Amino acid sequence: MKGEMHMVIVRVNRKFKDSLFRVIFSEKKELLELYNAINGSHYENPDDLIITTIGDVLYLGMKNDISFLIGQHLSLYEAQSTWNPNMPLRGLFYFSRLYQGYLKEHQLDLYSRRPLSLPFPEFIVFYNGTMEQPDRTQLRLSDLFYQAEGVPCLECTATMININYGHNEEMMKSCRKLYEYAFLINAVRSRLNEGLHLEAAVDQAVEDCIQHDVLKNFLLKHREEVREMILSEYDEELHINSEKKISYEEGLEAGVVQGTQHGQERVNALITRLAAAGRADDIIRSAEDSAYQEQLFQEFGI
Repeated sequence: MKGEMHMVIVRVNRKFKDSLFRVIFSEKKELLELYNAINGSHYENPDDLIITTIGDVLYLGMKNDISFLIGQHLSLYEAQSTWNPNMPLRGLFYFSRLYQGYLKEHQLDLYSRRPLSLPFPEFIVFYNGTMEQPDRTQLRLSDLFYQAEGVPCLECTATMININYGHNEEMMKSCRKLYEYAFLINAVRSRLNEGLHLEAAVDQAVEDCIQHDVLKNFLLKHREEVREMILSEYDEELHINSEKKISYEEGLEAGVVQGTQHGQERVNALITRLAAAGRADDIIRSAEDSAYQEQLFQEFGI
């Protein structure tokens, strides 16, 4: 198989912004290194890898980060900063579209009396959110179905890999670019936790990486683009946090959490600090756990 698969375009959206993860692993060399690190394989020729990512397209309101063929494997890679148990359903939608493209590219007859030979699917979700998660987790489509007797006729399994700094260290050693990506995201969060505003935190994190020779050439060449991508991604997270903050405040008004006006001001200040640091999960947990809320008060000196 030579060249790249040409996927059927559904709807073009020129305003869709690439994620930093996708840009870093857009080159076949880096993507092949990542694949080898995950699977323990030893492919050496980047041209063995055939990109199948659906182009500048949103399909059902979604865009996959990276998909590709290598050998007889069809891999789909997604990067997520928010815990999402529904990824297997998204994977089902993506793979359906990818296999449609595969059949068209290879002129395979879906109605043939002979069974078709299809590449083996692999779905990896790279998670770098703030919720504590193990190094690897299996997410299954069948877990989303209403419970009923029998075996469902559909299944899609996503392997979620925690790529937060300090997790999956052996994999990070095997894939330098993955380690550097984790380092950069961790640097941004560290600067946010120091109290810097988002823009300043991103700028300082980029400087930290350059000084430590992390993504140095990439950042020197694409500093402004990287800055805009990170800010855009964090804007989405902060919007989610803001919605959760509103729900939390409504709960406070309804009497879920009682306290004096001074106590209310402390809670509001805590929510604001957590939202700025991209810690949506801590906002929710603190609303449910008063002891943990007090721990956060002490952490932020409120």
